[in-house]
Amino acid sequence: MSRRQPRAVLMDIALVAVALADAWAHTDLEDRPTTACALLGALALVLRHRLPLTTFALTLPTGLVTDAVVAPTAALYTLSSLNRHRLLLGGCALLYAIIDFLPWPWSSLDATELSQTNSLFHLSYTLATAAAPVFLGQLVQARRELSLRLADISRARRQERLLTAQSVLAKERAQLAREIHDVVSHQVSLIAVQAGALQVAGPDTETRQAAATIRRLSVQTLEELRHMVGVLRASGSRPTELTPQPSLADLTHLLEAGGIETTLHTDVPEELPPTTQRAVYRTIQEALTNIRKHAPGATATIHIHLTQGILHTTITNTAPTRNPLTLPSAHHGLAGLTQRAELLGGTITTGPTPQGGYQLQLKLPHHPNPPTPPP
Repeated sequence: MSRRQPRAVLMDIALVAVALADAWAHTDLEDRPTTACALLGALALVLRHRLPLTTFALTLPTGLVTDAVVAPTAALYTLSSLNRHRLLLGGCALLYAIIDFLPWPWSSLDATELSQTNSLFHLSYTLATAAAPVFLGQLVQARRELSLRLADISRARRQERLLTAQSVLAKERAQLAREIHDVVSHQVSLIAVQAGALQVAGPDTETRQAAATIRRLSVQTLEELRHMVGVLRASGSRPTELTPQPSLADLTHLLEAGGIETTLHTDVPEELPPTTQRAVYRTIQEALTNIRKHAPGATATIHIHLTQGILHTTITNTAPTRNPLTLPSAHHGLAGLTQRAELLGGTITTGPTPQGGYQLQLKLPHHPNPPTPPP
């Protein structure tokens, strides 16, 4: 933005200079009213990006009383490149064509001249001259929006590939966890039980000591397997699963990096279990991803509060200000959030809001000291 601003200022100055030169070439400087209209139209181009419709209205007197065309044409082009209302653009182009076609003063108009062939050619020329900046402005606007959409599609596809890879990794980890739990843990448990029996009923001290060592190592192996199964069954299926996982303390960084205007309201205790904090974090993360994907330009509000042993997390977004992108989706996000919530004994509800936005709500039971589940 900082690099383009000086260039835009220089371009505006150059455009105003060209408009002034055009007005000077087609204006009698001794005619003060005509000169004032020409100067007003040329200087009004400074406002064309902020007030395009007002700028176009200020340049119409230039096209009415002079033959200068730079100021009204530039104003009409800018209005077309920033406005979507085609009926308004067509009306402005037609108004400019009529003003450019009719002679000034209007009292000199001869009705018989309008039916002549050269007048029809002149009218066709003025209509084409007025339509050209409108079409060019719409083309520039379409190209700008297409570039933004292509960038959004590229980001969405990268995110989709990442989610697909995470889903495959989650399935592999879940399968590995089942194998460890069903096969390895079962066999090690039998070894520990047999070693414990041998420790009690061993025929001699050396045998009982060896059995105690086997039992101790088996119990230690079971503890390590239990920890590994817990890691593999964790619902966050990112490649960095074995690294420290996000918590509610990381929400600020998530919202800052999300690219969405977001308001956070939270009032929760600090002793929330890590699994609950991860569930809340992942839910907010997925909701913000869906907002960027399906509601471009929307703002979001996040409420996190604890009521009667239930942790409520509500993410609400406003209606989109731009047309949402139609992108392929495997719908793994909400399915994963629902599965995560169910594993923790909670629920996920989603639905549109009366204002045209969307709301996602996560409810999780809060246990101050949750028991550690067996693998």
